[in-house]
Amino acid sequence: MLAQKVSGTSAGLWLLVPEYLRLGTWDILKAWAGESPWDLDPRIAMQLVNESALCINRVRKKNSLGHQGFQLANGMGRLVTDEQVNLLLDSHSIEDAQEMLVNLGIQRQLSGHYRQGPIAIDPHRILSTSKRVMTKKRKDPCQPSQKMVQTFFSVEAQSGQPIMFTMSSTGMPTTRATKELLGLTRRIVRDKSLLVADKEHFTQELLSHTQESAHFDLLTPVLKTAKLKMHLQQLEYTPLWAGFAIAESEYVFCNSKKPFRLLAQRTGERKEDYGFNAFITTSQQSAQTLVCEHYDKRWTVENFFNFEKKMGLDRTATHNLNIRYGRLAMAMLAQAACFQLRKNLKKEYVKWDAMHLANEVLAYRESDVRVKDDTILVTFYGGKDHIIKDRYENLPAILQKENINPKIPWLYDFKLDFRFK
Repeated sequence: MLAQKVSGTSAGLWLLVPEYLRLGTWDILKAWAGESPWDLDPRIAMQLVNESALCINRVRKKNSLGHQGFQLANGMGRLVTDEQVNLLLDSHSIEDAQEMLVNLGIQRQLSGHYRQGPIAIDPHRILSTSKRVMTKKRKDPCQPSQKMVQTFFSVEAQSGQPIMFTMSSTGMPTTRATKELLGLTRRIVRDKSLLVADKEHFTQELLSHTQESAHFDLLTPVLKTAKLKMHLQQLEYTPLWAGFAIAESEYVFCNSKKPFRLLAQRTGERKEDYGFNAFITTSQQSAQTLVCEHYDKRWTVENFFNFEKKMGLDRTATHNLNIRYGRLAMAMLAQAACFQLRKNLKKEYVKWDAMHLANEVLAYRESDVRVKDDTILVTFYGGKDHIIKDRYENLPAILQKENINPKIPWLYDFKLDFRFK
């Protein structure tokens, strides 16, 4: 197919290939598949990664893509079927997917994707169309209970990049799932870190767990009970600026003697306008730093969900956790590569969300793919000038300067280069 030259509109996907090389994606997929580099399984996994990057569920149904070179970027001459994909994913356990994510997280740490800031932890629940009988939960307090899959993410709050996730059925308590998440996260982030969380994580068990941990401190809002509201009103506050003051106290759970550090926040200038918020923490940092600087960064996890959800964070059909874990792990590989790709876009395009990036850069652009000697040449024609071309032209030399082998192992050691016309 390459010898005949492939012409189409989806060759923008090849822009991710150098990012896969920088991330060591092929080695991560081979370790997960447990096969030799000449076998099919890692290439099927590469197809799933590229599907996630395109924000398209089941590219196999899009016949037009099958004739425009999409499958070549996966190192195959065809697209595999749904049955082949599901059989492959189901043959690997949850632990296999978690090991892949740990390997990815370590590589991202080495690549400078994380800025050593606080870590935001948050559940992300995905509505499910599974036919199974299962526990239902409310995603929105105003909506009826529904079937869903629970995912629990840790996100580096400074950069907004994901570190690790775990997944469970709706019956799994948040505290138990979070403890598993933290155990995996600390394999990637070795320095002691502050966790910023929401009210779902306000439990004595989780606070005691982090208090005894050498790896994490926790900062979480306190559920507002009538007793707490009365206590907050009686504290002595230190004004920081107009309409904002903070105070400290102790908090003790019912049937417990262990005190935790309570941070109180008061807003408003007049007594009748006062509003109160309270946080509990195991950290010894100053109250002002925790409340005014660190906690606001928690919302980066919501930005991550909204920004990247079309890669597969917003849909699920099967409730087979082996399959779901595998699919979402592949999506995280695609997300990491797209994060690096955005660094090669001009500033006005860097903040495009996943779907916008897929539509404007990775797909729907006139191009052709052909081979010259030992190099695959991808040529882009016309279109908007989103890309910093100097970072792709003469790509083999650029990769060699970065001490990266320019030969692409899943493409039988061909090199890759780009032309813009």
